[in-house]
Amino acid sequence: MARTAPSKTASQTPARRRGKATSVPLAGDLAQAERVSPRAERQAQRREAILAAALDEFSARGFAATRLDDVAKRADVAKGTIYLYFRDKESLFQDLVRTMLSPVVSRVAGAPMIDLPARMVVEGIADMFVREVFGTRRQDVIRLIITEGQRFPKLAEIYYNEVISRVVPAIRALMTRAVARGELPNDALARFPQLLAAPAMVALMWNGLFGRFDKIDVREILQAHIDMLFGERKAS
Repeated sequence: MARTAPSKTASQTPARRRGKATSVPLAGDLAQAERVSPRAERQAQRREAILAAALDEFSARGFAATRLDDVAKRADVAKGTIYLYFRDKESLFQDLVRTMLSPVVSRVAGAPMIDLPARMVVEGIADMFVREVFGTRRQDVIRLIITEGQRFPKLAEIYYNEVISRVVPAIRALMTRAVARGELPNDALARFPQLLAAPAMVALMWNGLFGRFDKIDVREILQAHIDMLFGERKAS
């Protein structure tokens, strides 16, 4: 009797990802991830582990004091393995910024494309900031820029190119449209879009320094700021 070839089942899919680098939220298409080869998946896991370890070391020691030896030890890889993925410590930091913040930056950069009242768009951005920045380790990357950027101008340059240069023009375009539609009383936000992010930066620095004494509720301070800019919502 001829034997029937066994059919493929879900159990034959590649092994699950290791949970070693879960502290760094990486963007990816799960459907695509299921189609990659085991070797490519191992490489992605290793790269993810290195980025997670780098964030831990940069946060604990600062950029200057962090050694790639320490990153390798924390990631449980040989130091030479790091150079297979990153040219040096600077390029490692650049990739960390790009990997962690690109999903958030892309959503903000697309804000002018949303044909809704500016207030609704801004409230959506504020909500995303609370959940996707203050609610994750992305805040540690921004805090690193604030604390280390002046000592290491290259780090500030990396952050400017990866984040600021994409976000500020998008917010300016959104606010310019809001002024044209009569949604704002003046063009201050169109001229200085940085004002929109000011309370978020204040909350980030305040909570880092004084949070254990008097922590700022980030969601509340952002909503208060929005009310100041657009006026309080009228009771329905």
